[in-house]
Amino acid sequence: MSAPSVIEVERLSITYGAFAAVRDLSFQVRRGELYALLGTNGAGKTSTLEVVEGHRRATSGTVRIFGESPQDRRAVAPRMGVMLQESGFSPDLTVQESVGLVGALSGRQDDVDRVLGVSGLTRKASTRVSQLSGGEKRRLDFATAVYGGPELVILDEPTTGLDIQSRDALWAAVDRLRDEGSTIVLTTHYLEEAQQRADRIGLMHEGTLRQEGTVAELTQTLPSVISFALPPGAPEPPIVGALNGAFHIETFSLQHDLYRLLGWAHDTGVELLDLTAGPTRLDDVFRALDAG
Repeated sequence: MSAPSVIEVERLSITYGAFAAVRDLSFQVRRGELYALLGTNGAGKTSTLEVVEGHRRATSGTVRIFGESPQDRRAVAPRMGVMLQESGFSPDLTVQESVGLVGALSGRQDDVDRVLGVSGLTRKASTRVSQLSGGEKRRLDFATAVYGGPELVILDEPTTGLDIQSRDALWAAVDRLRDEGSTIVLTTHYLEEAQQRADRIGLMHEGTLRQEGTVAELTQTLPSVISFALPPGAPEPPIVGALNGAFHIETFSLQHDLYRLLGWAHDTGVELLDLTAGPTRLDDVFRALDAG
């Protein structure tokens, strides 16, 4: 039996004058999963999330958060934390004051020092927001979003501007939230993050949901790839497709074709140079959206 839905979007449309930013969009996010909503620039992700967050009204269709309208702030806001791309904190407040203020407004209970520790900002507690680096401001955005351990956390480009160590620390904190039962919605341009962490992915393009599924389900829509080169004088391999001496084979039967190639190389004593083989990556599926 599948988990109940935290977010239900049904036939959502959002228009700005004559422009349709989102058209007849439907998807669900189940309790406890990490759902990545990805798309090309202008796909309608931001407009969709603004409706989910209660910051914008839908032109048509319905959106439910925990079974309630996102416009019902009293019912929804205390259960949902949002990390916007830019939150616009007061530059004169300290980090500790900013977290405490936003935390109090959220209606959730927490310890400010604990949240600063989770977000890696303990040493910056007394620093004014105006003196923070770009990456530190992103950590402050994260701190206010996860204050009180909300049931639903929306992360909009959470790792932009973060160095590798800060990214790792942020994802470790997200993992702890998930262990505690939080549901995560992610948008990111770092597709490897979605590929590594998302339970399911929705791919938007030009205002519609073009594909949805697990990483395995999405990547199976395109062929796997085998690449290699041959030393000079090597015989012709059983799989053709050489370009400038290098082979780049697309196949929907990766295991069969790779077994056949390796058997040929063993039997003929040929070394396969720079051999790589693997399924299509998420970024290839992403590029196919714009080409389709």
